[in-house]
Amino acid sequence: MLRQLPTSEDPNVLVGTAVPADAGVYRLSDDVALVQSVDLFTPVVDDPFDYGRIAAANSLSDLYAMGATPRTALNVVSFPKGLPTEILVEMLRGGAEVAREAGVAILGGHTVQGPEPMYGLAVTGVVHPQRLVSNQGAQPGDLLVLTKPLGLGILTTAHKRGMLPDDVLREAVEVMATLNRAAAEAMTAVGVHAATDITGYGLLGHLHELLAASGAAARIVAERVPVLEAAWTFAAQNVVPGGSQSTFGYLTDEIQAVTWDAALTWEQQIVLCDAQTSGGLLIAVPPERVEALLAALEARGVATRALIGEVVAGAPGHIDVTAHE
Repeated sequence: MLRQLPTSEDPNVLVGTAVPADAGVYRLSDDVALVQSVDLFTPVVDDPFDYGRIAAANSLSDLYAMGATPRTALNVVSFPKGLPTEILVEMLRGGAEVAREAGVAILGGHTVQGPEPMYGLAVTGVVHPQRLVSNQGAQPGDLLVLTKPLGLGILTTAHKRGMLPDDVLREAVEVMATLNRAAAEAMTAVGVHAATDITGYGLLGHLHELLAASGAAARIVAERVPVLEAAWTFAAQNVVPGGSQSTFGYLTDEIQAVTWDAALTWEQQIVLCDAQTSGGLLIAVPPERVEALLAALEARGVATRALIGEVVAGAPGHIDVTAHE
């Protein structure tokens, strides 16, 4: 669709609509570029405060994925007529808490009336143009590191169906509400080739985009990929979001971008395509820097630091998934 729209010819547009990217980037000077993104979605949990926290963390993640520092944000809200305004207050309060944790000033926002709640942030940040991390620079030989576990889409779907125990829900909420700030600081300190955040297209969907943009392929080892344990139970019951199934079908059948090891179960395959909300960063790092990256992530308290595969030469965007080493 974006190909049908005009692109900017301004030479200061470093990242615009011409390429799929996590955020837009505009150079203000030799030392400063403006980075902007906007995101919002319907509730994935019932508690409006937690929903606000998750939505804010998710919105900020696009800037972290590009190595940028978020500075300001605007609330973007759709809210139905007739719902108690206390729900809206709690949504905004949750978003404000995460913004405060990120050091981001919320300057205002905009609210429209809609059929169901939707919330997110329009975020503005800064980055040095030479330190920008994009999803286009992965090179054969790079190692792939993931900073949050998968399974969030499956668990929130189970929650919507009234199947998820409270303790499992709390674990999922805390994963989704955790900022990718520390992971972004680690990767920019070490120096990496490419990164993206894992959201609605799942791990393999976003990896495919990164590889296609970089002109490379990848090999993923399924047993290395971190997954929230309860997700396996619900995947086996086919409690899976429609988006996860769409990504699986698109990558496997429509464009045939994934080659699956015959030893993999359907549950393993669908989890790798599971649509995440506020997922982790996927980082392509040169092999000589991977130990430094893992150490930097650990030093900053990033709980998940999984080395899940490598970038290889091959058809751009193609992914081989093996069950074991």
